Amino acid sequence: MTGHTGFKGSWLSLWLEKLGAEVTGIALNPETTPNHWTLLNLPIDDRRIDIRQADAVMKVFTEKQPEIVFHLAAQPLVRRSYRDPLETWTTNIVGTASLLEACRKTPTVRAIVVITTDKCYENQEWSWGYRESDRLGGYDPYSASKAASELVAASYRRSFFGSNNSPLLATARAGNVIGGGDWSEDRLIPDLIRALDEGRSLEVRSPGATRPWQHALEPLTGYLLLGQKLLAGEREFADAWNFGPDAEGNRTVADVLGRVAKSWPRVMWHMTDKPQPHEATLLYLDSAKALNMLGWKPVWQLDAALAATVDWYRAWLDSHQLLTLQQLDHYIETAKRTNAYWTCK
Repeated sequence: MTGHTGFKGSWLSLWLEKLGAEVTGIALNPETTPNHWTLLNLPIDDRRIDIRQADAVMKVFTEKQPEIVFHLAAQPLVRRSYRDPLETWTTNIVGTASLLEACRKTPTVRAIVVITTDKCYENQEWSWGYRESDRLGGYDPYSASKAASELVAASYRRSFFGSNNSPLLATARAGNVIGGGDWSEDRLIPDLIRALDEGRSLEVRSPGATRPWQHALEPLTGYLLLGQKLLAGEREFADAWNFGPDAEGNRTVADVLGRVAKSWPRVMWHMTDKPQPHEATLLYLDSAKALNMLGWKPVWQLDAALAATVDWYRAWLDSHQLLTLQQLDHYIETAKRTNAYWTCK
């Protein structure tokens, strides 16, 4: 797995370890203190390698001979991509190509899941959801680079992974993920937690911007489902997939903050009057394909996702209590009670 030291990567590392997988991680050092990966202290093979270093990546593949690869390593922040576009382009494009080249040269690899983003679509500010067949694009360097990484993946799938004995490759596009353990810059919930911890009002850039909000565990179920199908040799799943919330989860920034404030009255925020770089104002994913073909659907609605997120950070701020494993177990139990497809497999 690449990007295991990141927010979603650390949650996925925990889940894979819980499932009994032998995990090797390739990633850079976490950029924040605290960070979720260090707090979890998982017993996996932790390699600190820049994904753009093709020879170093290949060396790990040669040594470990993996069966399945989850590629999460990326430069994932829109505003950072404006500050350092070259880092963004090289990490998200060259890094993906480096990873896929190692997969191509490693005969044990049977399944590859490349994680991109909902922002890989050419955003038309539509009020309906983007489907996997819609045009890729992107205004800012981050969004455009993730669209380009989708093209890299599609090129490898068509050029090198088309034979019966080649790996199966899928890409996954998730919405705005929330959840405990994220301390990234320029993300709503981590910025809010820092403001709460410092007793100040949060400066908000675009309170009217609409995003598909979901707990990090939701797309992770999609990634694991895809991996399962690809490992089983089901070639029809070697494609692009959306994993977004239903319509209830498509809410404005102001609405999300208002919901958090109901359970955490200390929340304060105000709109900035400073000029901001361009960001999309309306974004929504159509996940009908995942529902109909994979049997995937969200387990936690928005309020449940926000409640879990608030509980995680409140426990951490109040007593440095780590609720990650407890919340993963609760999520799985909720999925079983609601007869989520993947709990029956």
